Amino acid sequence: MPDLARIVKAYDIRGIVPDELDEALARDIGAAFVRVVGADQIVTAHDMRDSSPGLARAFAEGATAQGADVVEAGLGSTDLLYYASGSLGVPGAMFTASHNPAKYNGIKLCRAGAAPVGQDTGLADIRALVEQGIPPYDGPTGTISQRDLLTEYAEYIVSLVPGVTDIRKLSVVVDAGNGMGGLTVPVVFERLPVDLAPMYFELDGSFPNHEANPIEPENLRDLQAKVRETGADIGLAFDGDADRCFVVDEKGDVVSPSVLTALIATRELAKEPGSTIIYNLITSHGVPEIVAEHGGTALRTRVGHSFIKATMAETNAIFGGEHSGHFYFRDFWRADSGMLAALHALAALGTQDRPLSGLLAEFTRYVASGEINTRVDDQAATVAAVQASYGGRAGVTIDHLDGLTVALPDGSWFNLRASNTEPLLRLNVEAADEATMSAIRDEVLGLLRG
Repeated sequence: MPDLARIVKAYDIRGIVPDELDEALARDIGAAFVRVVGADQIVTAHDMRDSSPGLARAFAEGATAQGADVVEAGLGSTDLLYYASGSLGVPGAMFTASHNPAKYNGIKLCRAGAAPVGQDTGLADIRALVEQGIPPYDGPTGTISQRDLLTEYAEYIVSLVPGVTDIRKLSVVVDAGNGMGGLTVPVVFERLPVDLAPMYFELDGSFPNHEANPIEPENLRDLQAKVRETGADIGLAFDGDADRCFVVDEKGDVVSPSVLTALIATRELAKEPGSTIIYNLITSHGVPEIVAEHGGTALRTRVGHSFIKATMAETNAIFGGEHSGHFYFRDFWRADSGMLAALHALAALGTQDRPLSGLLAEFTRYVASGEINTRVDDQAATVAAVQASYGGRAGVTIDHLDGLTVALPDGSWFNLRASNTEPLLRLNVEAADEATMSAIRDEVLGLLRG
């Protein structure tokens, strides 16, 4: 059996196919999933990777062998799977490795209503059950059926964004990265007054044009060039399973996910004044400022969708945003959806006359470094050394909500977090201007790199 310790991550299962994840293992995981969540029916969907249909069918066979019925939604984005789980009220499994290279695949699991399954909410139990061996089931075998949910998904997701069908005509370039946006975007956007210029919409799990990971700047260069070349109003980039979205303005400049978080937060607060907005601690401090100015309550969380979704459930927060391009919506079962974020950007742009850069100027307050990774063998000792360097300085405050966050007296701050999977420390810095941010960044990197 493959080493489950290597592929069962904090939030999902992910590994190289077939060395670390194969159909036999997927079958066992399907059986264990049904037993752990106590389901008599589940829904599955899969991305465009060559291995995805076989893994999804093997998982379904494992589930039916334990008496559960399986609804196969077929090809879909991760947020389509969340829609399926939420609308059908059943647990779900999405077969994707998101932005990872072609040799990888994985499984994202959720309980009914798209509630996440992570290490503390079922993944550890599923791993233990697979390792121990799945007990036999002596009841009737479940059934497998197919259901196309794409049209229903498109109609529902458009209905969640006020004004998006009444916008002025916009020219929109979309880079799907040969991922699942190539399937979902045409069906959603046909309901909107937009001129769509598609890039890399062909579903191809070998990713022949570039990695489907828009957080990396090099993967946005084709989109930026196309926006500038065509004079488009906006550019949108989705990752491989289309649960993340990045935005490019009419100048071809990349919009910070923090800025998009602030924009969407104001729109959601307009729908429900006084609501709670969630942001993770890497997100710009401009977000809580803008939320407060619009009458909302901003709550800071750790990085990671399980923390955001749990806090949303506890507080009934209407929206949550992360620096990584994940955006969470209470009315979408608290799940993340790149498509919903894209629609909010289009609605905000198309219901006024300014270009996108002008619209977003009021939401852009600080200069950020972006995430900088440094290989460090002894992460704990290095973080302790950074804390010691800053801890005695006047006016400095420190917290450990997630890694080390250091707030400086001029309002600048940085966060240093250890990777869960690699010997890396991740640094994020924010300041009022480029010079201050660069000085802090370089000083911390000097401590990290000796």
